[in-house]
Amino acid sequence: MRKVIFGLLLFFVLTACAPTYVVRGPQGGIATSWTWPKEFNQQTDSCRMVILMHGIFSSKDMPPMPALAKELAKQGIASVAMDFGGHGKSEGSKQQMTIERELQEARALFDYVDSLPCVSTISLLGHSQGGVIASMLAGRLAAEDKAPEALVLLAPGSVIKEACQSGHFFRNTFDPKDPPEYIKCFGWYKVGREYMLTTQQLDIYGTSEQYQGPVCIIHGTKDGIVPLWCSERYDSIYNHSTFHLIEGENHLMIKHLSETKEIISDFLKK
Repeated sequence: MRKVIFGLLLFFVLTACAPTYVVRGPQGGIATSWTWPKEFNQQTDSCRMVILMHGIFSSKDMPPMPALAKELAKQGIASVAMDFGGHGKSEGSKQQMTIERELQEARALFDYVDSLPCVSTISLLGHSQGGVIASMLAGRLAAEDKAPEALVLLAPGSVIKEACQSGHFFRNTFDPKDPPEYIKCFGWYKVGREYMLTTQQLDIYGTSEQYQGPVCIIHGTKDGIVPLWCSERYDSIYNHSTFHLIEGENHLMIKHLSETKEIISDFLKK
């Protein structure tokens, strides 16, 4: 009898703690974190929304996303930060991650947000690999006449294509024509063979440049992960982009976070 009671209690505890997914992608449930302006009523009010996309090996709860969400709310702009499949609290595994799967996950969230009556417009913001996803999704949406209101790219990591083509990825070396089942980054993050092969074939800029709305690009001079030429190349393909170089900023965009928040706020206000 005690075992039955314990089992029931354990079931109810696990059920109560299980995340609720409003959106699902190729790897399963996508965890989200919603931040609304103060005193915003989702039943009667409407406001602009920004979808926040984190970088590789990161999550919606890691810098700079939480700080950006709070800043946007102060400006009267709502946001939803997502965990890509296998990251944070989303279902799936990092080894199954590919750019195409992350694009499908981001698109699923976009479509859900677009269905909400309280959302007037949608913008996209991506950091590092999330910047690649945001830019390519914006291009795909524009091709369907569903272009987002604006696009913000923080140290967009388009270098992932060249890294996989050369067989040098986060201090790992492999044969780009025949990569292993997976490589380990930082000792335990597994990146799968499918990612290494498919990333080599991406048309990152060709897809991204289909979007020609307002774009804000931000990059730090001390970024040791994504080279500056990535942001410069993005800036060259857009007709309505502004490029901000932050002196002394690193890849995480947190050393001069106040400046980053101010740039983003001013851009979205316009």
